[in-house]
Parts: sequence; structure tokens; C-alpha cells
Amino acid sequence: MFRYRTVTPLVAAAGLAFSGAAQAGGTVEVLHWWTSGGEARAVGELKNSFEAEGGTWIDSPIAGGGGDAAMTALRARVVAGNPPAAVQLKGPGIQEWAEQGALADVEDVAGAEGWDAVLPPVLAAIMKHDGKYVAAPVNIHRVDWIWANPEVLARAGIEAMPTTWDEFNAAADALLAAGITPLAHGGQPWQDATIFENVVLGVGGADFFRAALVDLDQDALNSPTMVAAFDQLRRMRGYVDPNFSGRDWNLATAMVMNGEAAFQIMGDWAKGEFLAAGKVPGEDFLCAPTPGNGFVLNSDSFTFFKVSGEDNIAGQKLLASLIMSPGFQATFNLAKGSIPARTDVPLEAFDACAQRSHDDLLKATEANALVPSMAHEMAISRSVRGEFLDLVTEFFNSNMSSEDAAGRLAAAVKRAM
Repeated sequence: MFRYRTVTPLVAAAGLAFSGAAQAGGTVEVLHWWTSGGEARAVGELKNSFEAEGGTWIDSPIAGGGGDAAMTALRARVVAGNPPAAVQLKGPGIQEWAEQGALADVEDVAGAEGWDAVLPPVLAAIMKHDGKYVAAPVNIHRVDWIWANPEVLARAGIEAMPTTWDEFNAAADALLAAGITPLAHGGQPWQDATIFENVVLGVGGADFFRAALVDLDQDALNSPTMVAAFDQLRRMRGYVDPNFSGRDWNLATAMVMNGEAAFQIMGDWAKGEFLAAGKVPGEDFLCAPTPGNGFVLNSDSFTFFKVSGEDNIAGQKLLASLIMSPGFQATFNLAKGSIPARTDVPLEAFDACAQRSHDDLLKATEANALVPSMAHEMAISRSVRGEFLDLVTEFFNSNMSSEDAAGRLAAAVKRAM
């Protein structure tokens, strides 16, 4: 029989959270898209912890598309009446599946372990449906990061990370003049959208970001501010190398790591790649928020689907408990590059980039400048997000004017709503 974990936070944070819990057993099939170095290492921590508790882990990784391929596979599995027990899922997608009656709740685990007391309320609300937890968050990712190779910057005479888009453009122009690719980028729609939403934050601020990319306000979408954001995106198109199309994000990170490019704009899962390669923050690579006073939030979570059989249900409950244990939250996020979803996990073992992320998260929350990521499915439905991705990628790969882009974006979003 499953018994809830009773390990104290201090013991857990010291790395002992996985010993001392009942040997619960259970089987869980986990569908996810964490297949690259840092991601694979992080999910491996969860697998090892689950198996250490006597459980049987069935791994179902599906690479590619920032999760798009995994969602296609999930839909097929649910239609066939054979869903996996746990799925990497987040944002509005959780609610969409819950409204279809496909999810199982783990409220008994959450209540026994006091999840409400240790999760930010905004994040806790995303994990619930009808007041009950149907998902468990493993982390908080910051999307608005610039990563850089300091040796490459030095070759072009760049002494500091840019804090405005004008500074970024000046640095990129200096890199081009020195024969260096300024921006490592993978030409996939979700990566194009990642750059776009960071530009929107920097050009328009958090309130504009929220109006345009979360509330889908027509006036904001088709505004001079949005035109200015597309102008900056057009500028950045000139800073990528000719072979960017179709490149996976981790290969773009490797370009920065290997000195083939200076910057990458990507969430802090990119840091997991640097760490997995043994690179040291502040020495081998640099981190800084993209221009703009805000924090673009992404959070990975596992959502629990309705399965039959006591063994599978026990596996779900064990997995939920493990995900939310302080020790796992620390271990996982140290490997992944993110910060814990729990607010009570000590950060002394985390690097300076993670500690800044945590501090900026708290500041952004106070200033009402914490915004959910559109590109990473925290803000809007997948159908509307698809309209953004299609338009932004078309713009990035064409001569479309910024005015046309803003107008077409507003019209596409209106049709999709």
C-alpha cells in the first residue's frame, strides 16, 4: 500500500529525501520530451529516485518540436484508450485535458504533504482543476535569458552583457565586423517565438506583454509597439548564421559553448547543457536577463492521466510525492538549470545564475512583472499559440513588413479565438 513521504525538508534538502520513505512500489509510464544532455540527466534523477523506492519506471521519451511531437503522440494514445500514467504537460494544456475528463487527481498526496503551503499561488492554480491537484510542478524556468561565451565577446571588444536592445544590436554589429556569428539560433517555430516574446517584453514591458501575448488584446497586437517589436526581430534575423534552419536548440547552445557564436537567447534549460559539459558559470559562460524589466515564466510539470489497476495508481502517487519532495526538487533543478518550484528549498548549492533567477522572480512578483510564456505554453491555448508561431516564423523567414506582421497577427489571433 502507498504511504506518504515523511522526510523533513532539512533532511531532504541535504540530499537524503529519497531514503527513508516507504518502499511503495508501483509502475508508472512517463511520456516526456527531455532527451538532450542536461534534460536527460535531470529526468534520469527522477527515474533513479522512483526505482530506488521500489517502483517500475517505463520511459517514453519523444524528442523534437519543443513538445509538439510528444503532444501528437499523447492524443493518439488517449484516443486509443491507452494513456500513459504521467505526461510532461503544462499551462492551459493541463486544463484542456482536465475538461475532457482525461485526468486523475492526486489531491490525497498533495493534502497530506501540504503542497499549498510551499508553491507560489499562481503556479499552484495552474496545477489544479476544480480545486484539486492533477499535476505536480518540477521547476520554475526563466525564459528571458541571454547566454554568452566570454572569450568570443572579448575577441570583439565587448566588455559587458547588453542591458538594452540597442546595446545588443551594437554588440552584434561589432561581432559581425569581427567575423563572428552574433546569435546562435535554431530555426524552429518555438525557438523563433522564444526570441519574439523576449523582444516583446524588452520593447513593450510587462504590461504590454500581458496585454498582447496573454490577454490577446487586439489593440495591443496591432499597435505601434508591436510593430517596433517586429522591427527588432527583423534586426536579429541578420545576426544568425546561414545554416540556422531546423537546428535543435541544444545544438545552438553548443555553438556558444564551442566558440562558434557569441550569444544565445533561450530559457535556462540551456544552462543545463553547459553544466552537463562541465562548464563553469561566470567563467566559461555568462548569463544575463534579456532587455526588459520582467520575468517570463515557464514551468515543467507532470500531469496524471486516468489509468486502471492498483499498481499504476500507486505508481502515480509515488511519482507525485517524489516530484514534490524538497530533495528531488533540489537535485533535479541543479541538473536541469532551473530553480525549484517549491519556495522552501535552500539555494546555497545553486549557481549565481539560478540565484539571480530566484531573486528576480520575487522582485517581478512584487512589481506585477511576472508574465507566463506564450512560446512555452504557459499563457494561451495551443491553437492560438500556433497562430503566433506560424506568423512569427513566416516573418522571420521572409521580407514581410513589420506593419503587415502586426496586422496579420491580430487578425489570425481573432480568427482562432
